[in-house]
Amino acid sequence: MLSRLTRPQALAVCALPVVALFATAAFAPLPFSVAQPGMTANVLGRNQGTPVITVSGAETRRTSGQLRMTTIEATGPDARVGLGDVVDSWFRTDRAVLPRDSVYPSGDTVKEIERHNEAQMRQSQDAATQAALKYLGLRAGQVKVTLKLADVGGPSAGLLFSLGIVDKLDGDGSGGDLTGGRVIAGTGTIDAAGRVGAVGGVALKTQAARRDGATVFLVPKAECADARAELPKGLRLVPVTTLGGAVDSLVALEKGKGRVPSC
Repeated sequence: MLSRLTRPQALAVCALPVVALFATAAFAPLPFSVAQPGMTANVLGRNQGTPVITVSGAETRRTSGQLRMTTIEATGPDARVGLGDVVDSWFRTDRAVLPRDSVYPSGDTVKEIERHNEAQMRQSQDAATQAALKYLGLRAGQVKVTLKLADVGGPSAGLLFSLGIVDKLDGDGSGGDLTGGRVIAGTGTIDAAGRVGAVGGVALKTQAARRDGATVFLVPKAECADARAELPKGLRLVPVTTLGGAVDSLVALEKGKGRVPSC
């Protein structure tokens, strides 16, 4: 003989799998990383006591102002990110929830990821040096540039490295600084031909830049919309596509003449 469930009992029975699903999701690790604004470093100065840019074979200039590369900090590849972390970060402007594979696409272990990021940084530094020397019409065989930036991996500091080399060797081309004494920040990859590429995480990087005193932020043109999303008050966006264009924009800002593009 079968007994019939009342409507409330039936609803309770049907709800049990849904409740179990949400309970599992709340405690199970999810394939995401949570990112926040990271450190910035002035490529014209020192990092952990060591000059970021060292040049031999050519006379360098004494510079003023700052050119700050920017970073984001993300939860590690083996960190547990749960539903609570995702929900909390989703509603904060100083956090971003990213697919873990977009942050750590290069390997399964921390060591593999570190090796990959270090290799990307070395390639970025080589490309940045080539791009800067080519822009200045100098030969790499006669001028040697050494770049050192501890505890930072990946290629996103390329543009700022190139600008730092240009500023130390030539400034604005007429005796002044590229920065005009300002704190300039930015991000962007660069290739040996001087082309600037997108990097990701720009909305968090603008927050790191403003926190550390920047008033101008150089952003790859393709990421203007992302940079505007959470733009801090007092920070001016300048889109760039090439090293030459970035130099032209900074010179126009410094001299107060010429057109400075905006996002």
